[in-house]
Amino acid sequence: MGARSFQELDVWQLSNQLKLGVYDLLHTPAVQHDLEFRNQIRNAAASAPRNIAEGFGRYMPREFRQYLRIANGSLMETSNHLEDGRDRGYFEGADIDPLLTLARRASAAVTRLIRYLDTAPTNPRTRERR
Repeated sequence: MGARSFQELDVWQLSNQLKLGVYDLLHTPAVQHDLEFRNQIRNAAASAPRNIAEGFGRYMPREFRQYLRIANGSLMETSNHLEDGRDRGYFEGADIDPLLTLARRASAAVTRLIRYLDTAPTNPRTRERR
């Protein structure tokens, strides 16, 4: 049986863990003073689980796939912000490496879910594709 809520999806759980990890990093003094950077990374990190949840709520594989693609872009954007934070001297490698790994795992899970949805019928009663 499939997931009954978006919180049951591994892809949402991984992206939400990443979001929470990013939120923890934002308490460093250097980041607190760079409001533009802080807002950008926070919004990017929050976007992935948000889009997964919204896509799940659409109930149609085609629409869900589109939201998953957007979520994957947000995961890549979050990774880029983490790297940028390291370049700016805000984060150490030890701080962000586990989050970058989490972003890669979440992205791989998004890709697997998109592939699954490619085979899912649009209307389970008619077994019609896409």
